[in-house]
Amino acid sequence: MRESIRFLRKGEVVEVSDVAPTATVLDYLRLTCGATGTKEGCAEGDCGACTVAIGRLIDGKLVYQPVNSCIQLLGQLDGAELVTVEDLAQDDRLHPVQQAMADLHGSQCGFCTPGFIMTLFCLYHAEGQSKSRATVTEWLAGNLCRCTGYRPIVEAALQACFDEADDAFTWRGRDTAARLAQLDDGRDVLIGDGESFFASPASLEGLGALYGQHPDATLVAGATDVGLWITKHLKSLPKVIWLGRIAGLDRVEETASGVLVGATATFAACEAAMTRLSPDLGALWKRIGSRQVRASGTVGGNIANGSPIGDSPPALIALGATLELQSHHGDRTLPLEDFFIDYGRQDRGAGEFVTGLFVPRPAADQVFRCYKISKRFDQDISAVMGAFLFTLEGARITAARIAFGGMAGTPKRAIGAEAALVGATVEDPATWTEALKAIQSDYTPLSDMRASAEYRAETARALLAKALMEAGGTEAAQLRLRGAEKPAGSSTLEAAE
Repeated sequence: MRESIRFLRKGEVVEVSDVAPTATVLDYLRLTCGATGTKEGCAEGDCGACTVAIGRLIDGKLVYQPVNSCIQLLGQLDGAELVTVEDLAQDDRLHPVQQAMADLHGSQCGFCTPGFIMTLFCLYHAEGQSKSRATVTEWLAGNLCRCTGYRPIVEAALQACFDEADDAFTWRGRDTAARLAQLDDGRDVLIGDGESFFASPASLEGLGALYGQHPDATLVAGATDVGLWITKHLKSLPKVIWLGRIAGLDRVEETASGVLVGATATFAACEAAMTRLSPDLGALWKRIGSRQVRASGTVGGNIANGSPIGDSPPALIALGATLELQSHHGDRTLPLEDFFIDYGRQDRGAGEFVTGLFVPRPAADQVFRCYKISKRFDQDISAVMGAFLFTLEGARITAARIAFGGMAGTPKRAIGAEAALVGATVEDPATWTEALKAIQSDYTPLSDMRASAEYRAETARALLAKALMEAGGTEAAQLRLRGAEKPAGSSTLEAAE
């Protein structure tokens, strides 16, 4: 058992034994280290002002990813390299990203600039990125600026980030990788006592034993949700168990029949596998938070927190995903849809935790579609999240699975609409009428700040029609292209009515 966390910064090992369960990386930097270059903006992982870079070994290779330090727990640094804006310049010479930002006037008040710099530092070190404005803006979706406007920032990125990396981090990359490997000692971490602690087990057995003793502890994977409990809800979390060091729990395995995703696999880690499973999943994954959120947030956490507006559960339910759970009593599996019992209630016993899920690959005779509706295109919470899987015999629907988020207290299937679609044809909107009526009865949505109940009900109906249009390959399917104009004439939805 180790009673400290260890990480690299500026090429040196930092060991910290005084780690409060809810201490954040941002507070550690500013209040303990006096490293005030990293700023606090929104304190909820939205604005990116607090972005730092975290270096980890992924498949034996050193990879830098941007994270929001305001909602990243200090204990999560164990075994990683921490890089802040103060660490980039060498011998009074600015880093290439910093120099480009200065040369092209990418900063005014400067408050957001450190966060931009750190995201672009990660892009500078990323491999296989195509040089384009689209690439840059996708990377910067989690960094907001109110002064400069994004044009000079994007131009700085295009100038600095797409040549071969040549900085101090590149020069000492092999040494950094070797030292990170040495930090991975396979020992459990426990800092505190039986009443208050930060713990980081290194194995499933260790987690099962610890969580069995302390079922009241808070399990943390990426902290993109729990971090807000700390910064916004000001919750007291005396016992925190971080799952990020458990060997094998971050697995992503592709098979002919589907994808196995470990509970601590981040959205970034499984994005490629999910895109290969379905292009629609790939499009959805890019709209789940920002680069910073996807680098930390996990699919398992998105499920285990039981949110009725989580982005991934409706899509995974429609695909027929199964969930794996384990405790010190043993393990079990269940259909993902059965995990959600009611608002705030999941089928998870005391001391039981999610270990992973299996997502089936759509068959050759199946069509899968999913859509996220939100006020902002990027980095926003869903108002409505709809997912559809149609099994076809020619144009005839023989089975359907439909799931929505934001329409009930849990992610929920549209059982009535599913039944009404059997026997309908995707090429004849007149056969959809009963299903479009049934979906209005499948849900009783609420009104809140994101959408009214009436809007949600009508949107759910429209999304079902849209999915059917696309499954039928009609001209209306081209509406999927962002900014496409509506085809002339009456809509297919009107025809179905």
